[in-house]
Amino acid sequence: MPSWEYTVVTAAACAEAAGVPGAGLKAARTLRDKVRLREAGAAAGLPQPRFAEVAGVADIRAFAAAHDGDLVLKPADRQAGVGVRLLAPGDDPAAAWERTRAADDAKLRSAGFTPGRFLVEERLHGPEISAEVLVADGEVRWLNVTDKSVWPGPFPVEAGHTLPSPRTAALWDRVAEANRALVEAVGFRTGVLHSEWILADGTDPHLVECAGRLPGDAIVPLIDLAYGGSLVEDFVRVLRGEHPDRPARAARAAAVRFVSAAPGRVRTVRGADEAGAADAVFAAAATVAEGALVGELTSSWDRVGHVLTVADDAPSAEAAAVAAASLITVETEPVTE
Repeated sequence: MPSWEYTVVTAAACAEAAGVPGAGLKAARTLRDKVRLREAGAAAGLPQPRFAEVAGVADIRAFAAAHDGDLVLKPADRQAGVGVRLLAPGDDPAAAWERTRAADDAKLRSAGFTPGRFLVEERLHGPEISAEVLVADGEVRWLNVTDKSVWPGPFPVEAGHTLPSPRTAALWDRVAEANRALVEAVGFRTGVLHSEWILADGTDPHLVECAGRLPGDAIVPLIDLAYGGSLVEDFVRVLRGEHPDRPARAARAAAVRFVSAAPGRVRTVRGADEAGAADAVFAAAATVAEGALVGELTSSWDRVGHVLTVADDAPSAEAAAVAAASLITVETEPVTE
C-alpha cells in the first residue's frame, strides 16, 4: 500500500506478483516518472503544458527560446515539491539547473535510489486544485476536489488546502471527466490517485502531475473530517477487491494552513496552544523546536507548523485556518557558521 512516492512501484510490483489488486506495474512506473506521465498525457490528448526532457542548461535555454514566457523546471521523480523551480524571463537557468539537480529527499528514499530524469515545461497560470480519487478495476468510484493555495516566489510551496472545493458543479464534472481520462491514459487499475491541476482561464483543468498514492499535506484527515468514514480503510478495501460506497457529498468542510519561518536557527516558538484552542480548530502544531535549523522555503519539508480546521462551509474552514495559523510564530536568528 503506497504512501511515500518512493514506494509506488514496489507496492505495484508486489501486488502484481501476488496476484492481488493494485495500481498495475506499468501504471505505477508511468506515475513515478513525470516525463512518462507527460508522454502518456500527450498521447491521450489530455490538456497539459508543453514540455521537454532536459539534461542540462543548453536544453533549458533551447526550450525557453522556443516557448516564450515563464517556465517550470523539476525532477521527474521527487515529491513534496523538492527541486521544483519557477523560472521567469531573465532568471539564470544555470543556477536553477544546479539547484534542481542537487535537490534530494535522502531521508525518505532508499540508499539504492538512482536519480531519474528532469523536465522543463511552460508555466500555466490560474487557480490550482487537486483531485483525490478512489479507483477500483480501472473505474473511478469516488472523487473529491481540493482548492490549493501556494506561497509566492520561485519555489511553489503549498501554503494550504481547503475541501471540498466550493467551485461549481460544472467544474466538478470537468475535473471528474479529466480524471477518468487520466486513469485510462496511464492504465491505472486499483488504488488512490492524487492528481494536481491548474484551471487555465479559471475553468479548464490542465494536468500538473499525478501521484499514484495517498495525498500528503494532511489531505487524508481533511477528507475524513469532511466526508466521514476513512479514506485509508476504503483504500484497503478496494485492494481486497471490494467496492466500498463513499458519500458523494461532504457533510462539512475542512482546511489546513501551514506556517513558515525565516531561514536560521530557531530562537522561540510561540502560539501553538493558542492556535489549538481557536474556533473551528481540529489540530494545531509547531513542527520545529528551539535550536532547530530552518532552511529556505523551497519544499514542503521546510514548513514549520500547521493548523487543521473543520466548519460548515469551505470559506469558513479556510478563514479559521488562516486566522489560527497566524497565531503560531517561529522566530529565528541567522546562522553564522
